Amino acid sequence: MAEDPIELLIEPRPRDIGGFEVRRLLPVAQRRSVGPFVFFDQMGPATFAAEHGVDVRPHPHIGLATVTYLFQGEILHRDTLGSVQVIRPGDVNWMTAGSGIAHSERTPAETRSTGGPLFGIQSWVALPKAHEEADPAFFHHPARTLPKIDGEGKAVTIIAGTAFGRRAPVATFSETLYCDVMLKAGAKIEVPIEHEERAIQPVLGRISVSGHEVGSGSMLVLRSKEPVVIEALDDARLMLLGGARLDGPRNIWWNFVSSSKDRIEQAKADWKAGRFGPVPGETEFIPLPE
Repeated sequence: MAEDPIELLIEPRPRDIGGFEVRRLLPVAQRRSVGPFVFFDQMGPATFAAEHGVDVRPHPHIGLATVTYLFQGEILHRDTLGSVQVIRPGDVNWMTAGSGIAHSERTPAETRSTGGPLFGIQSWVALPKAHEEADPAFFHHPARTLPKIDGEGKAVTIIAGTAFGRRAPVATFSETLYCDVMLKAGAKIEVPIEHEERAIQPVLGRISVSGHEVGSGSMLVLRSKEPVVIEALDDARLMLLGGARLDGPRNIWWNFVSSSKDRIEQAKADWKAGRFGPVPGETEFIPLPE
């Protein structure tokens, strides 16, 4: 009998970020990472009333890259490099924290005045040990620049890394799989088998994976090198994520990721002492958790 290609089913846990509830999928005790992904939040779907929105005050990161990808709504990003960027549906914001950066994420004033939806994914990618102290950087890739594959009831966007013979323009530090997949009811797609670690996260609709029916919100971690075909039972949207296995375990404390516990202690002290620098346009910040 063939081995079940599903290694683990992860159910989301609610978390509050700046007055907005997200569904957290990574990390969990049974699985600290999938490829380079060490953190994975589904934001929404939610609708804000007028004069309401997301307010994630300036906070620090080290040793990772944040990847923001929206299906609906807008988020205004500001960071200590002076970057100011509105993220819109289908765009990719990749912020390399490396040796240290701070940023804020808020609903833009124009969007806040009328209210509206917010729906998307916030993920963290751990940097390889050789690049954990890379210079901080920020990259914005508009939706039109990302590779897309359409046909046979499928619409695939390559967000980062490689899949289906295409490579996204986002510069990654290790082999990465990250795709936004929309399937019409009855359509099928095979998960790229060349990546060492892989997972599926349905965000809308129901899918069938090797006889397992799965609804939106959860995450399926797949066994390595096992062929897997996804069938949409409804019109569905899902994320494919993964890539090369991390080059060793990572410590995660608050917003800090590092292979070194001492480095995290240094980051704590740096944030407490104000050494990350200011985020232009911001006067608030999130204090170090006690």
